Amino acid sequence: MRRLATAMTAAALVLLPVVPAHADAVRDADWALDALHAQDAWQRTKGKGVTVAVLDTGVDGTHPDLSGQVLEGKDMVGFGARRGDAAWARHGTGMAGIIAGHGHGPGGSDGVLGIAPQARILPVRVILEDKDPQRKKARTTRGSALADGIRWAADHGADVINLSLGDDSRTAHPEAQEDDAIQYALRKGVVVVASAGNGGEQGNRASYPAAYPGVIAVAAVDRYGSRAAFSTRRWYATVAAPGVDVVIADPNRRYYEGWGTSTASAYVSGTAALVRSAYPRLSPAQVKRLLEDTARSSPAGGRDDAVGHGLVDPAAALKAAAKVKPEAVVPSAVPYTRKYFGAGPDAAKAAAAADGDALGDGIAVVFAVAGTGLVAAAALLWLRPRLTNSRNGRRRG
Repeated sequence: MRRLATAMTAAALVLLPVVPAHADAVRDADWALDALHAQDAWQRTKGKGVTVAVLDTGVDGTHPDLSGQVLEGKDMVGFGARRGDAAWARHGTGMAGIIAGHGHGPGGSDGVLGIAPQARILPVRVILEDKDPQRKKARTTRGSALADGIRWAADHGADVINLSLGDDSRTAHPEAQEDDAIQYALRKGVVVVASAGNGGEQGNRASYPAAYPGVIAVAAVDRYGSRAAFSTRRWYATVAAPGVDVVIADPNRRYYEGWGTSTASAYVSGTAALVRSAYPRLSPAQVKRLLEDTARSSPAGGRDDAVGHGLVDPAAALKAAAKVKPEAVVPSAVPYTRKYFGAGPDAAKAAAAADGDALGDGIAVVFAVAGTGLVAAAALLWLRPRLTNSRNGRRRG
């Protein structure tokens, strides 16, 4: 049974408070948007019309930075902490803010601003917070929550699914049920993004769901563009995004600085939302290629396991997307107009049989003619003595 853990570790949720010395202190502390050139991307779109499903610990839709952006979601766990509890929806709310926070106060100048501030959030609770007393129960009785949540989100209007969670334990392995759910979402045209994992200094094991085919797996970098030491280095890394000292909104209305590939995944989900907002007909595979092809600060050779193809660049992805022709999510069958196969064995046998019949008929005719000739010759030989005798008899008579 899958033992999921939020990719932002428990330690990262014991966060450093951002003390609001003046109105925009929180905004000043948020370096990530500048690093991603968000202002340039917003000249094209801010994510309007796109729904991002946040499969996490729940989302506080009443938070001032998210008010009006959060849709009615689904709880796949069914128990655990509730609104008002200290261990409720902290991680999920933080990720939702990074994706679609619009700030609050005069002109939205206070609080967290997300990378796609006009996108909608569809919350799906599939895991409990690290400090939730019932987390152990959820691990042993809700093993299918993630797979079920992915399918539910795909069926309820999600354009992008953010998975800031993963299992990189010693027993981590691919689960057919989860893989099938992800492929189901991809076939429905839903972009799936997941955190690469926080095990870079603890075994560096593969993390699921990041390692499933088709997923955009996101590594973490710091404000200098260097890979975060904790960020897992594996073959599946697609791109990287900010994951160190990132400002996070909390249901308690305070703000913290945290770290983890969770935040990196949220920034890339928001980037995918921007692309989908401007170019809704692009397939998940096309969105993934766009992010790969337009990433900045690419490593030597174009890709490595540490940061994938490099730092995600929303503005560059939007610019490149304008030149991409939408393709079908599942390629349709196209008839091949030229002859590909030969006549086949049956036709060959028929032709051989026809040739054989023609040969047989010819032989029969030859033998028939020959037979007629022989009969005629035999008749002449039989009649000749009789004619001779007949002539002799007339002379004697």
